[in-house]
Parts: sequence; structure tokens; C-alpha cells
Amino acid sequence: MDLGLSGKVAVITGSTRGLGLASATSLVAEGCHVCVCGRTQATLDAAVASLTAAAAAPARVLGVQADLASEAGIRTVIERAVAEFGGIDVLVNNVALARGADILRTTDAEWQEAFDQTLFPAIRASRLAVPSMRKRGGGVVIIVSSLYGREAGGRMTYNAVKAAEISLAKAMARDLARDNIRVNSIAPGSISFPGGSWYKRQQTDPEGIADFIRAELPFGRFGRADEVGDVVAFLASPRASWVSGTSIVVDGCQSRSF
Repeated sequence: MDLGLSGKVAVITGSTRGLGLASATSLVAEGCHVCVCGRTQATLDAAVASLTAAAAAPARVLGVQADLASEAGIRTVIERAVAEFGGIDVLVNNVALARGADILRTTDAEWQEAFDQTLFPAIRASRLAVPSMRKRGGGVVIIVSSLYGREAGGRMTYNAVKAAEISLAKAMARDLARDNIRVNSIAPGSISFPGGSWYKRQQTDPEGIADFIRAELPFGRFGRADEVGDVVAFLASPRASWVSGTSIVVDGCQSRSF
């Protein structure tokens, strides 16, 4: 199926590995120009090389080194993408970090960090990308949230910021529909990829993770990053023209909220 993304321009935050890189890979395979970003130049270079190898014509790849926890870092990424490609059609917000423990042992600093590193990058990137989308007659914003933004699980700080992202996407969708800009969130379940948290835990505690899989994952395996990336590509495309304001769960039956 041709998704109609050839020649479109996408910015993907948190995109040097995992779900961000998988999303960028699915988009370049459809001929979409992509701007990826990260803090570490070597990791960014590796991601650009991987994406260039996967790209279908006419896709081009731009890598921008930036700290997305700051407004200046987000602005650098958006401005570089507009300068390189002439505008933005798709924004995928995929930055996330949340530390802490329970309500008694999580400090104010850890709560603030979770919002600064997860919610505010999505707010800032959207605020900066939307004017370009308006000039181009429309666009798509996708926020990669989590099933733990829909129900309890994992760290409390993570629950809170991921729930906030889902709510933000819904509010933005209502606000931006008049501009022909669609906004959705994706709620992945437990996804394993090299270097990711589930991958690391499986290496250090294989028996414990095996128990988790048996209890929580009905298909008997973790999800793959590309299984989320392909949903991102569909939502970014005109094929999803009547999908906006919703949260798409990609979790292999893991969640119980339905």
C-alpha cells in the first residue's frame, strides 16, 4: 500500500534508537524526508547512516545534535528542518525520561525532571512546528505515549507524564482540526530493542522477565520497535485522514483498560 508520504517532511524527536528510530525508518522507507536528533554525535551519525540505507527515493535524512530538554534545543531542531526541507508536514514527539519511586520517596526534583524531559519537549516542538504546518495547508502531530499513560504500571512519574501526553494530544486535536492538522497519541506496550530498558532487564534477570512475559504478554513475547514505527507511518499518512484525537494502543493485548 502506498501511504502517500513520498516527499513529505517529518521531524522525529528522540530518534537515534528504539521507537524514534523505528518511526523514522518506516517513514524514510515511504520516501519521506526525515530530521532526526539526539544528544550524542556518534549515536546520531549511526542513526543517520542506518536511515540513509533504508531510505526510498526521494527521501533525504538530516541529523541534528541537540538537547531536547531545553527550549533552545527544540528550536534548533525545528529551524534546521525548515531550513533544509522548506517546512514540516509531520512531527513525532518521542522524548521520554522519568525517574523516581513511590509517592513518599519521589522528590520534587524527580517530578520536575519527568515533566521537563517528557511533556515539555512535546509542547515546545508542537508549538514551533504548527506554524509551518499551517503554511503548508495541514499536517500531523503524533505523540508517543504509553499504555502506562492509560493505566497504572511502571514508575508513578512515568504514569503521570504519559497520561499528560495523551490528554495533550486530545486537546491539540480539537484545537488544530480547523487548520487541517491531525493529532493522535500512540500507547505502546512493553517493547524490547537493543539498549532499551526491557532489553537490559532481560539480560540481567532472564527468569524474572520470563515470568513477566508469561503473566503480562498474551502473545508470549515483547513487542518490536518496528511494530510501533509502522503505526506511526500510517497515522502520519493521508490514509489516516479521518483519524484524529484518539490514542492508538499497540500492545499485543497487554493492557487491561478495555
